[in-house]
Amino acid sequence: MKWILVSIILCLGPNSAMAEDIFGQWSRGDGNARVKIDQCGANICATNTWIKPGTPKEKTGDKLVMTISPASDGKYSGTAFDPQRDLTYKISVDVKGNNMTTKGCVLAGLLCKGVQWTRLD
Repeated sequence: MKWILVSIILCLGPNSAMAEDIFGQWSRGDGNARVKIDQCGANICATNTWIKPGTPKEKTGDKLVMTISPASDGKYSGTAFDPQRDLTYKISVDVKGNNMTTKGCVLAGLLCKGVQWTRLD
């Protein structure tokens, strides 16, 4: 019985408790950006794959490096580093099916912004 449990745990992997997967292609709610979220070393990176022409302060290839952990089913929390702007944010991510909400905060949580995303995959 012990070996059966160990086999099940190994097959499921470390993220099996999360029914909602953060990885893949996402479109920002305003239609101005698309990102690919993927593993990058020990972290998770969101890399701009397309930016609507004329969108200020963003470009294809910009990356956000997230050090996040699953908080509960489909929810992640931690920090995100934006190397283009040399800023670190407190971030929370909530994935529900093909929808994702990200919320980033700076200045000890005094200034926060939420963004809606839709899965493209």
